[in-house]
This record gives sequence, structure tokens and C-alpha cells, in this order.
Amino acid sequence: MSLATRVSKLRRRKGQSLQEVADAVGVSKAHVWELEKGRADNPSMALVTRLADHFGVSVAFLAGEDVESPDADQQLQRMFRQAQQLDANERAILDDMMKSLLKRRT
Repeated sequence: MSLATRVSKLRRRKGQSLQEVADAVGVSKAHVWELEKGRADNPSMALVTRLADHFGVSVAFLAGEDVESPDADQQLQRMFRQAQQLDANERAILDDMMKSLLKRRT
């Protein structure tokens, strides 16, 4: 799930308007709308932190990096658990492999 989807779901779950969220985190209503539509490129860490604080979630959850979140992919959870058993050298190799795979996609 993307940051956009998470923000939208959290806002709706809290029963808030775009304006209410915008006021709470100090940005414009349009900016929150752009975030929810996935059109805001690279929101600042400060904004993501304010959103996490406002919704009562972790920054990792908003960024999709919380492997323990309820919506986390189970296969990725398993892979993460397995990667924790690797030593530093093996993790570096795994990291290089992932970077290589992602680079091929662009």
C-alpha cells in the first residue's frame, strides 16, 4: 500500500476532511489532496512525521516500511525474518542484488 493510500484511509477512518488534516499538519488542503492522489513528489520528512503524529501511527507505517503492520505482505515478512539471520556480508550482497533488480525495472 502506498503513502497516498495510507493517508487517505487514515483520514477517512478518523472522519476528517482534507482541510482538517491540512490544518493539523500545517499544509494546504490542496497539498493533502495531492498526497492522497500520489501526485506529491517526495514529501518532506517533517511532513510525514507530522502526519504520523496526527494519525497516531509510526513513520515506518506511513512509508510502508513497517513489516509488522497488518497490511504488510506476508511473503515480504518471511523474507525479512530470513534476512535477519544473515551476517553483515551476506546482507550487503542481498542489498546489492535488490538494487540491481530495481535498477533493471527503470
